[in-house]
Amino acid sequence: MIYDYIIIGTGVAGLNAARLIPKDKKVLLLCKKLPWECNTFYAQGGVATAVDKSDIEPHIQDTLTAGVNHNNKDAVRILSENSRASIDDLIQAGLQFDKNEQGQLAFTKEAAHSRSRILHADGDATGRMIHLFLLQVCPHAIVADAVVCDLLIENGVCYGVQYFTDETTQKTAYAHNTIIASGGIGSLYKYHTNSTAIAGEVQGICFEKGLELKDMEMMQFHPTVFKGTSYARKTLLSEALRGEGAHIVDEDNRRFLFDYHEDAELAPRDVVSRAIFDYNQKTKKAVFLSFEDFEKKYFQKRFPNIYSNFKELGYELPFEKVPISPAFHYAMGGIAIDYNAQVLNMKNLYAIGEAACSGVHGANRLASNSLLEGLVFSKIAVDHSLKQQFQIEVQNYTLPIKNYVRNKEIDKDIKGNLRKIMWKSASISRNKKDLEEALIQIDTFLKEEVGRLLFLRLLTAKSILTSAIKRTSSLGAHYIKEN
Repeated sequence: MIYDYIIIGTGVAGLNAARLIPKDKKVLLLCKKLPWECNTFYAQGGVATAVDKSDIEPHIQDTLTAGVNHNNKDAVRILSENSRASIDDLIQAGLQFDKNEQGQLAFTKEAAHSRSRILHADGDATGRMIHLFLLQVCPHAIVADAVVCDLLIENGVCYGVQYFTDETTQKTAYAHNTIIASGGIGSLYKYHTNSTAIAGEVQGICFEKGLELKDMEMMQFHPTVFKGTSYARKTLLSEALRGEGAHIVDEDNRRFLFDYHEDAELAPRDVVSRAIFDYNQKTKKAVFLSFEDFEKKYFQKRFPNIYSNFKELGYELPFEKVPISPAFHYAMGGIAIDYNAQVLNMKNLYAIGEAACSGVHGANRLASNSLLEGLVFSKIAVDHSLKQQFQIEVQNYTLPIKNYVRNKEIDKDIKGNLRKIMWKSASISRNKKDLEEALIQIDTFLKEEVGRLLFLRLLTAKSILTSAIKRTSSLGAHYIKEN
């Protein structure tokens, strides 16, 4: 059977694409683990939108300012001009965003936004509510535990995918259109906020196939994650907390961020992350998020999930400070696409969401533009594919379909070393020597007989390091510190 669409990933981008594909189309949605193991589900912050037509230009400017004007301005315009229609479409489909006392949409403000334009659902569970809603309205079947290990590409046409269904079983599926919505690269780093399913394997496949990966050095680190756990995936403390009055302080309760930027907690994320990292290194003082300006009832209502999660961890918010540090959060770079969300030089392959790079985020993503990007570009991809009506001929695919080994015994130690190497070399603060040494080590690992999934992760890591070495001066989230 040939599917009309294969969608890799079931986060906001993949599920919204599935929602918009006509029900009579044959669609295969591949989910790496369980559907809720994705970054969308864990997104506490809201979704940005231009509030109305008059807000389009300010939203564009805020996005460009945060991105240090490294953005593709046309892509940013597409994002903003289509933002409110995408939100209204979700609302008309049945999704409920939080409202104010007058029964109107409750727009809030976050760092680097010039006005209140962030929508939330269930307070601090916007991603989860959007995700659950999209799952409920998804008209197509989802296959869980399907780990993509290859794209069937020949002469600019994608004929489908190859994927693992368990440790040894592999399947091949063909489709007239393939949409990559597999997310970012979080598990490449020692400390991150991402779902453990997010490891950048599909970016590695694209690297292997010679497809362009763009801005891979541009990796965003969230300034405020809970420091009190030992595992890699860290509990996020939403940007919205600082947007509404939480302060970053040292152990003496000093708001040291003013030493680094006049906007302190509301400065762009890369600035805040570097400031925390630098201050901690210089002073050796612990860093905390303080909620002392919040009234308890308001905090519980506005941030119900953060309140309950931290109560389980032994903290009574907003009365206690929480120890924090930065961690990897979001990949601005990814698979290069055009304005139709098509992968460059491909006829029927699309990439959307965090896996893709349209240039919309530039060198630093503006808070809450990520869920919006998934909504806007998923619609663009589906609309374009329906107009194109491209059809594959399976017999035209003449390359061998390989039989891969998913994991090998050697992989575990290398995976651990990979995460440490990436955290040390391609993290918040970088220098040429560390990057070059890391690339040599990655190339050494690539010569080992590793499993297919680790091999793909290593290729993605190589792309990040290579891009970081090429950019010799600081720009946005890419900060070069001289030895």
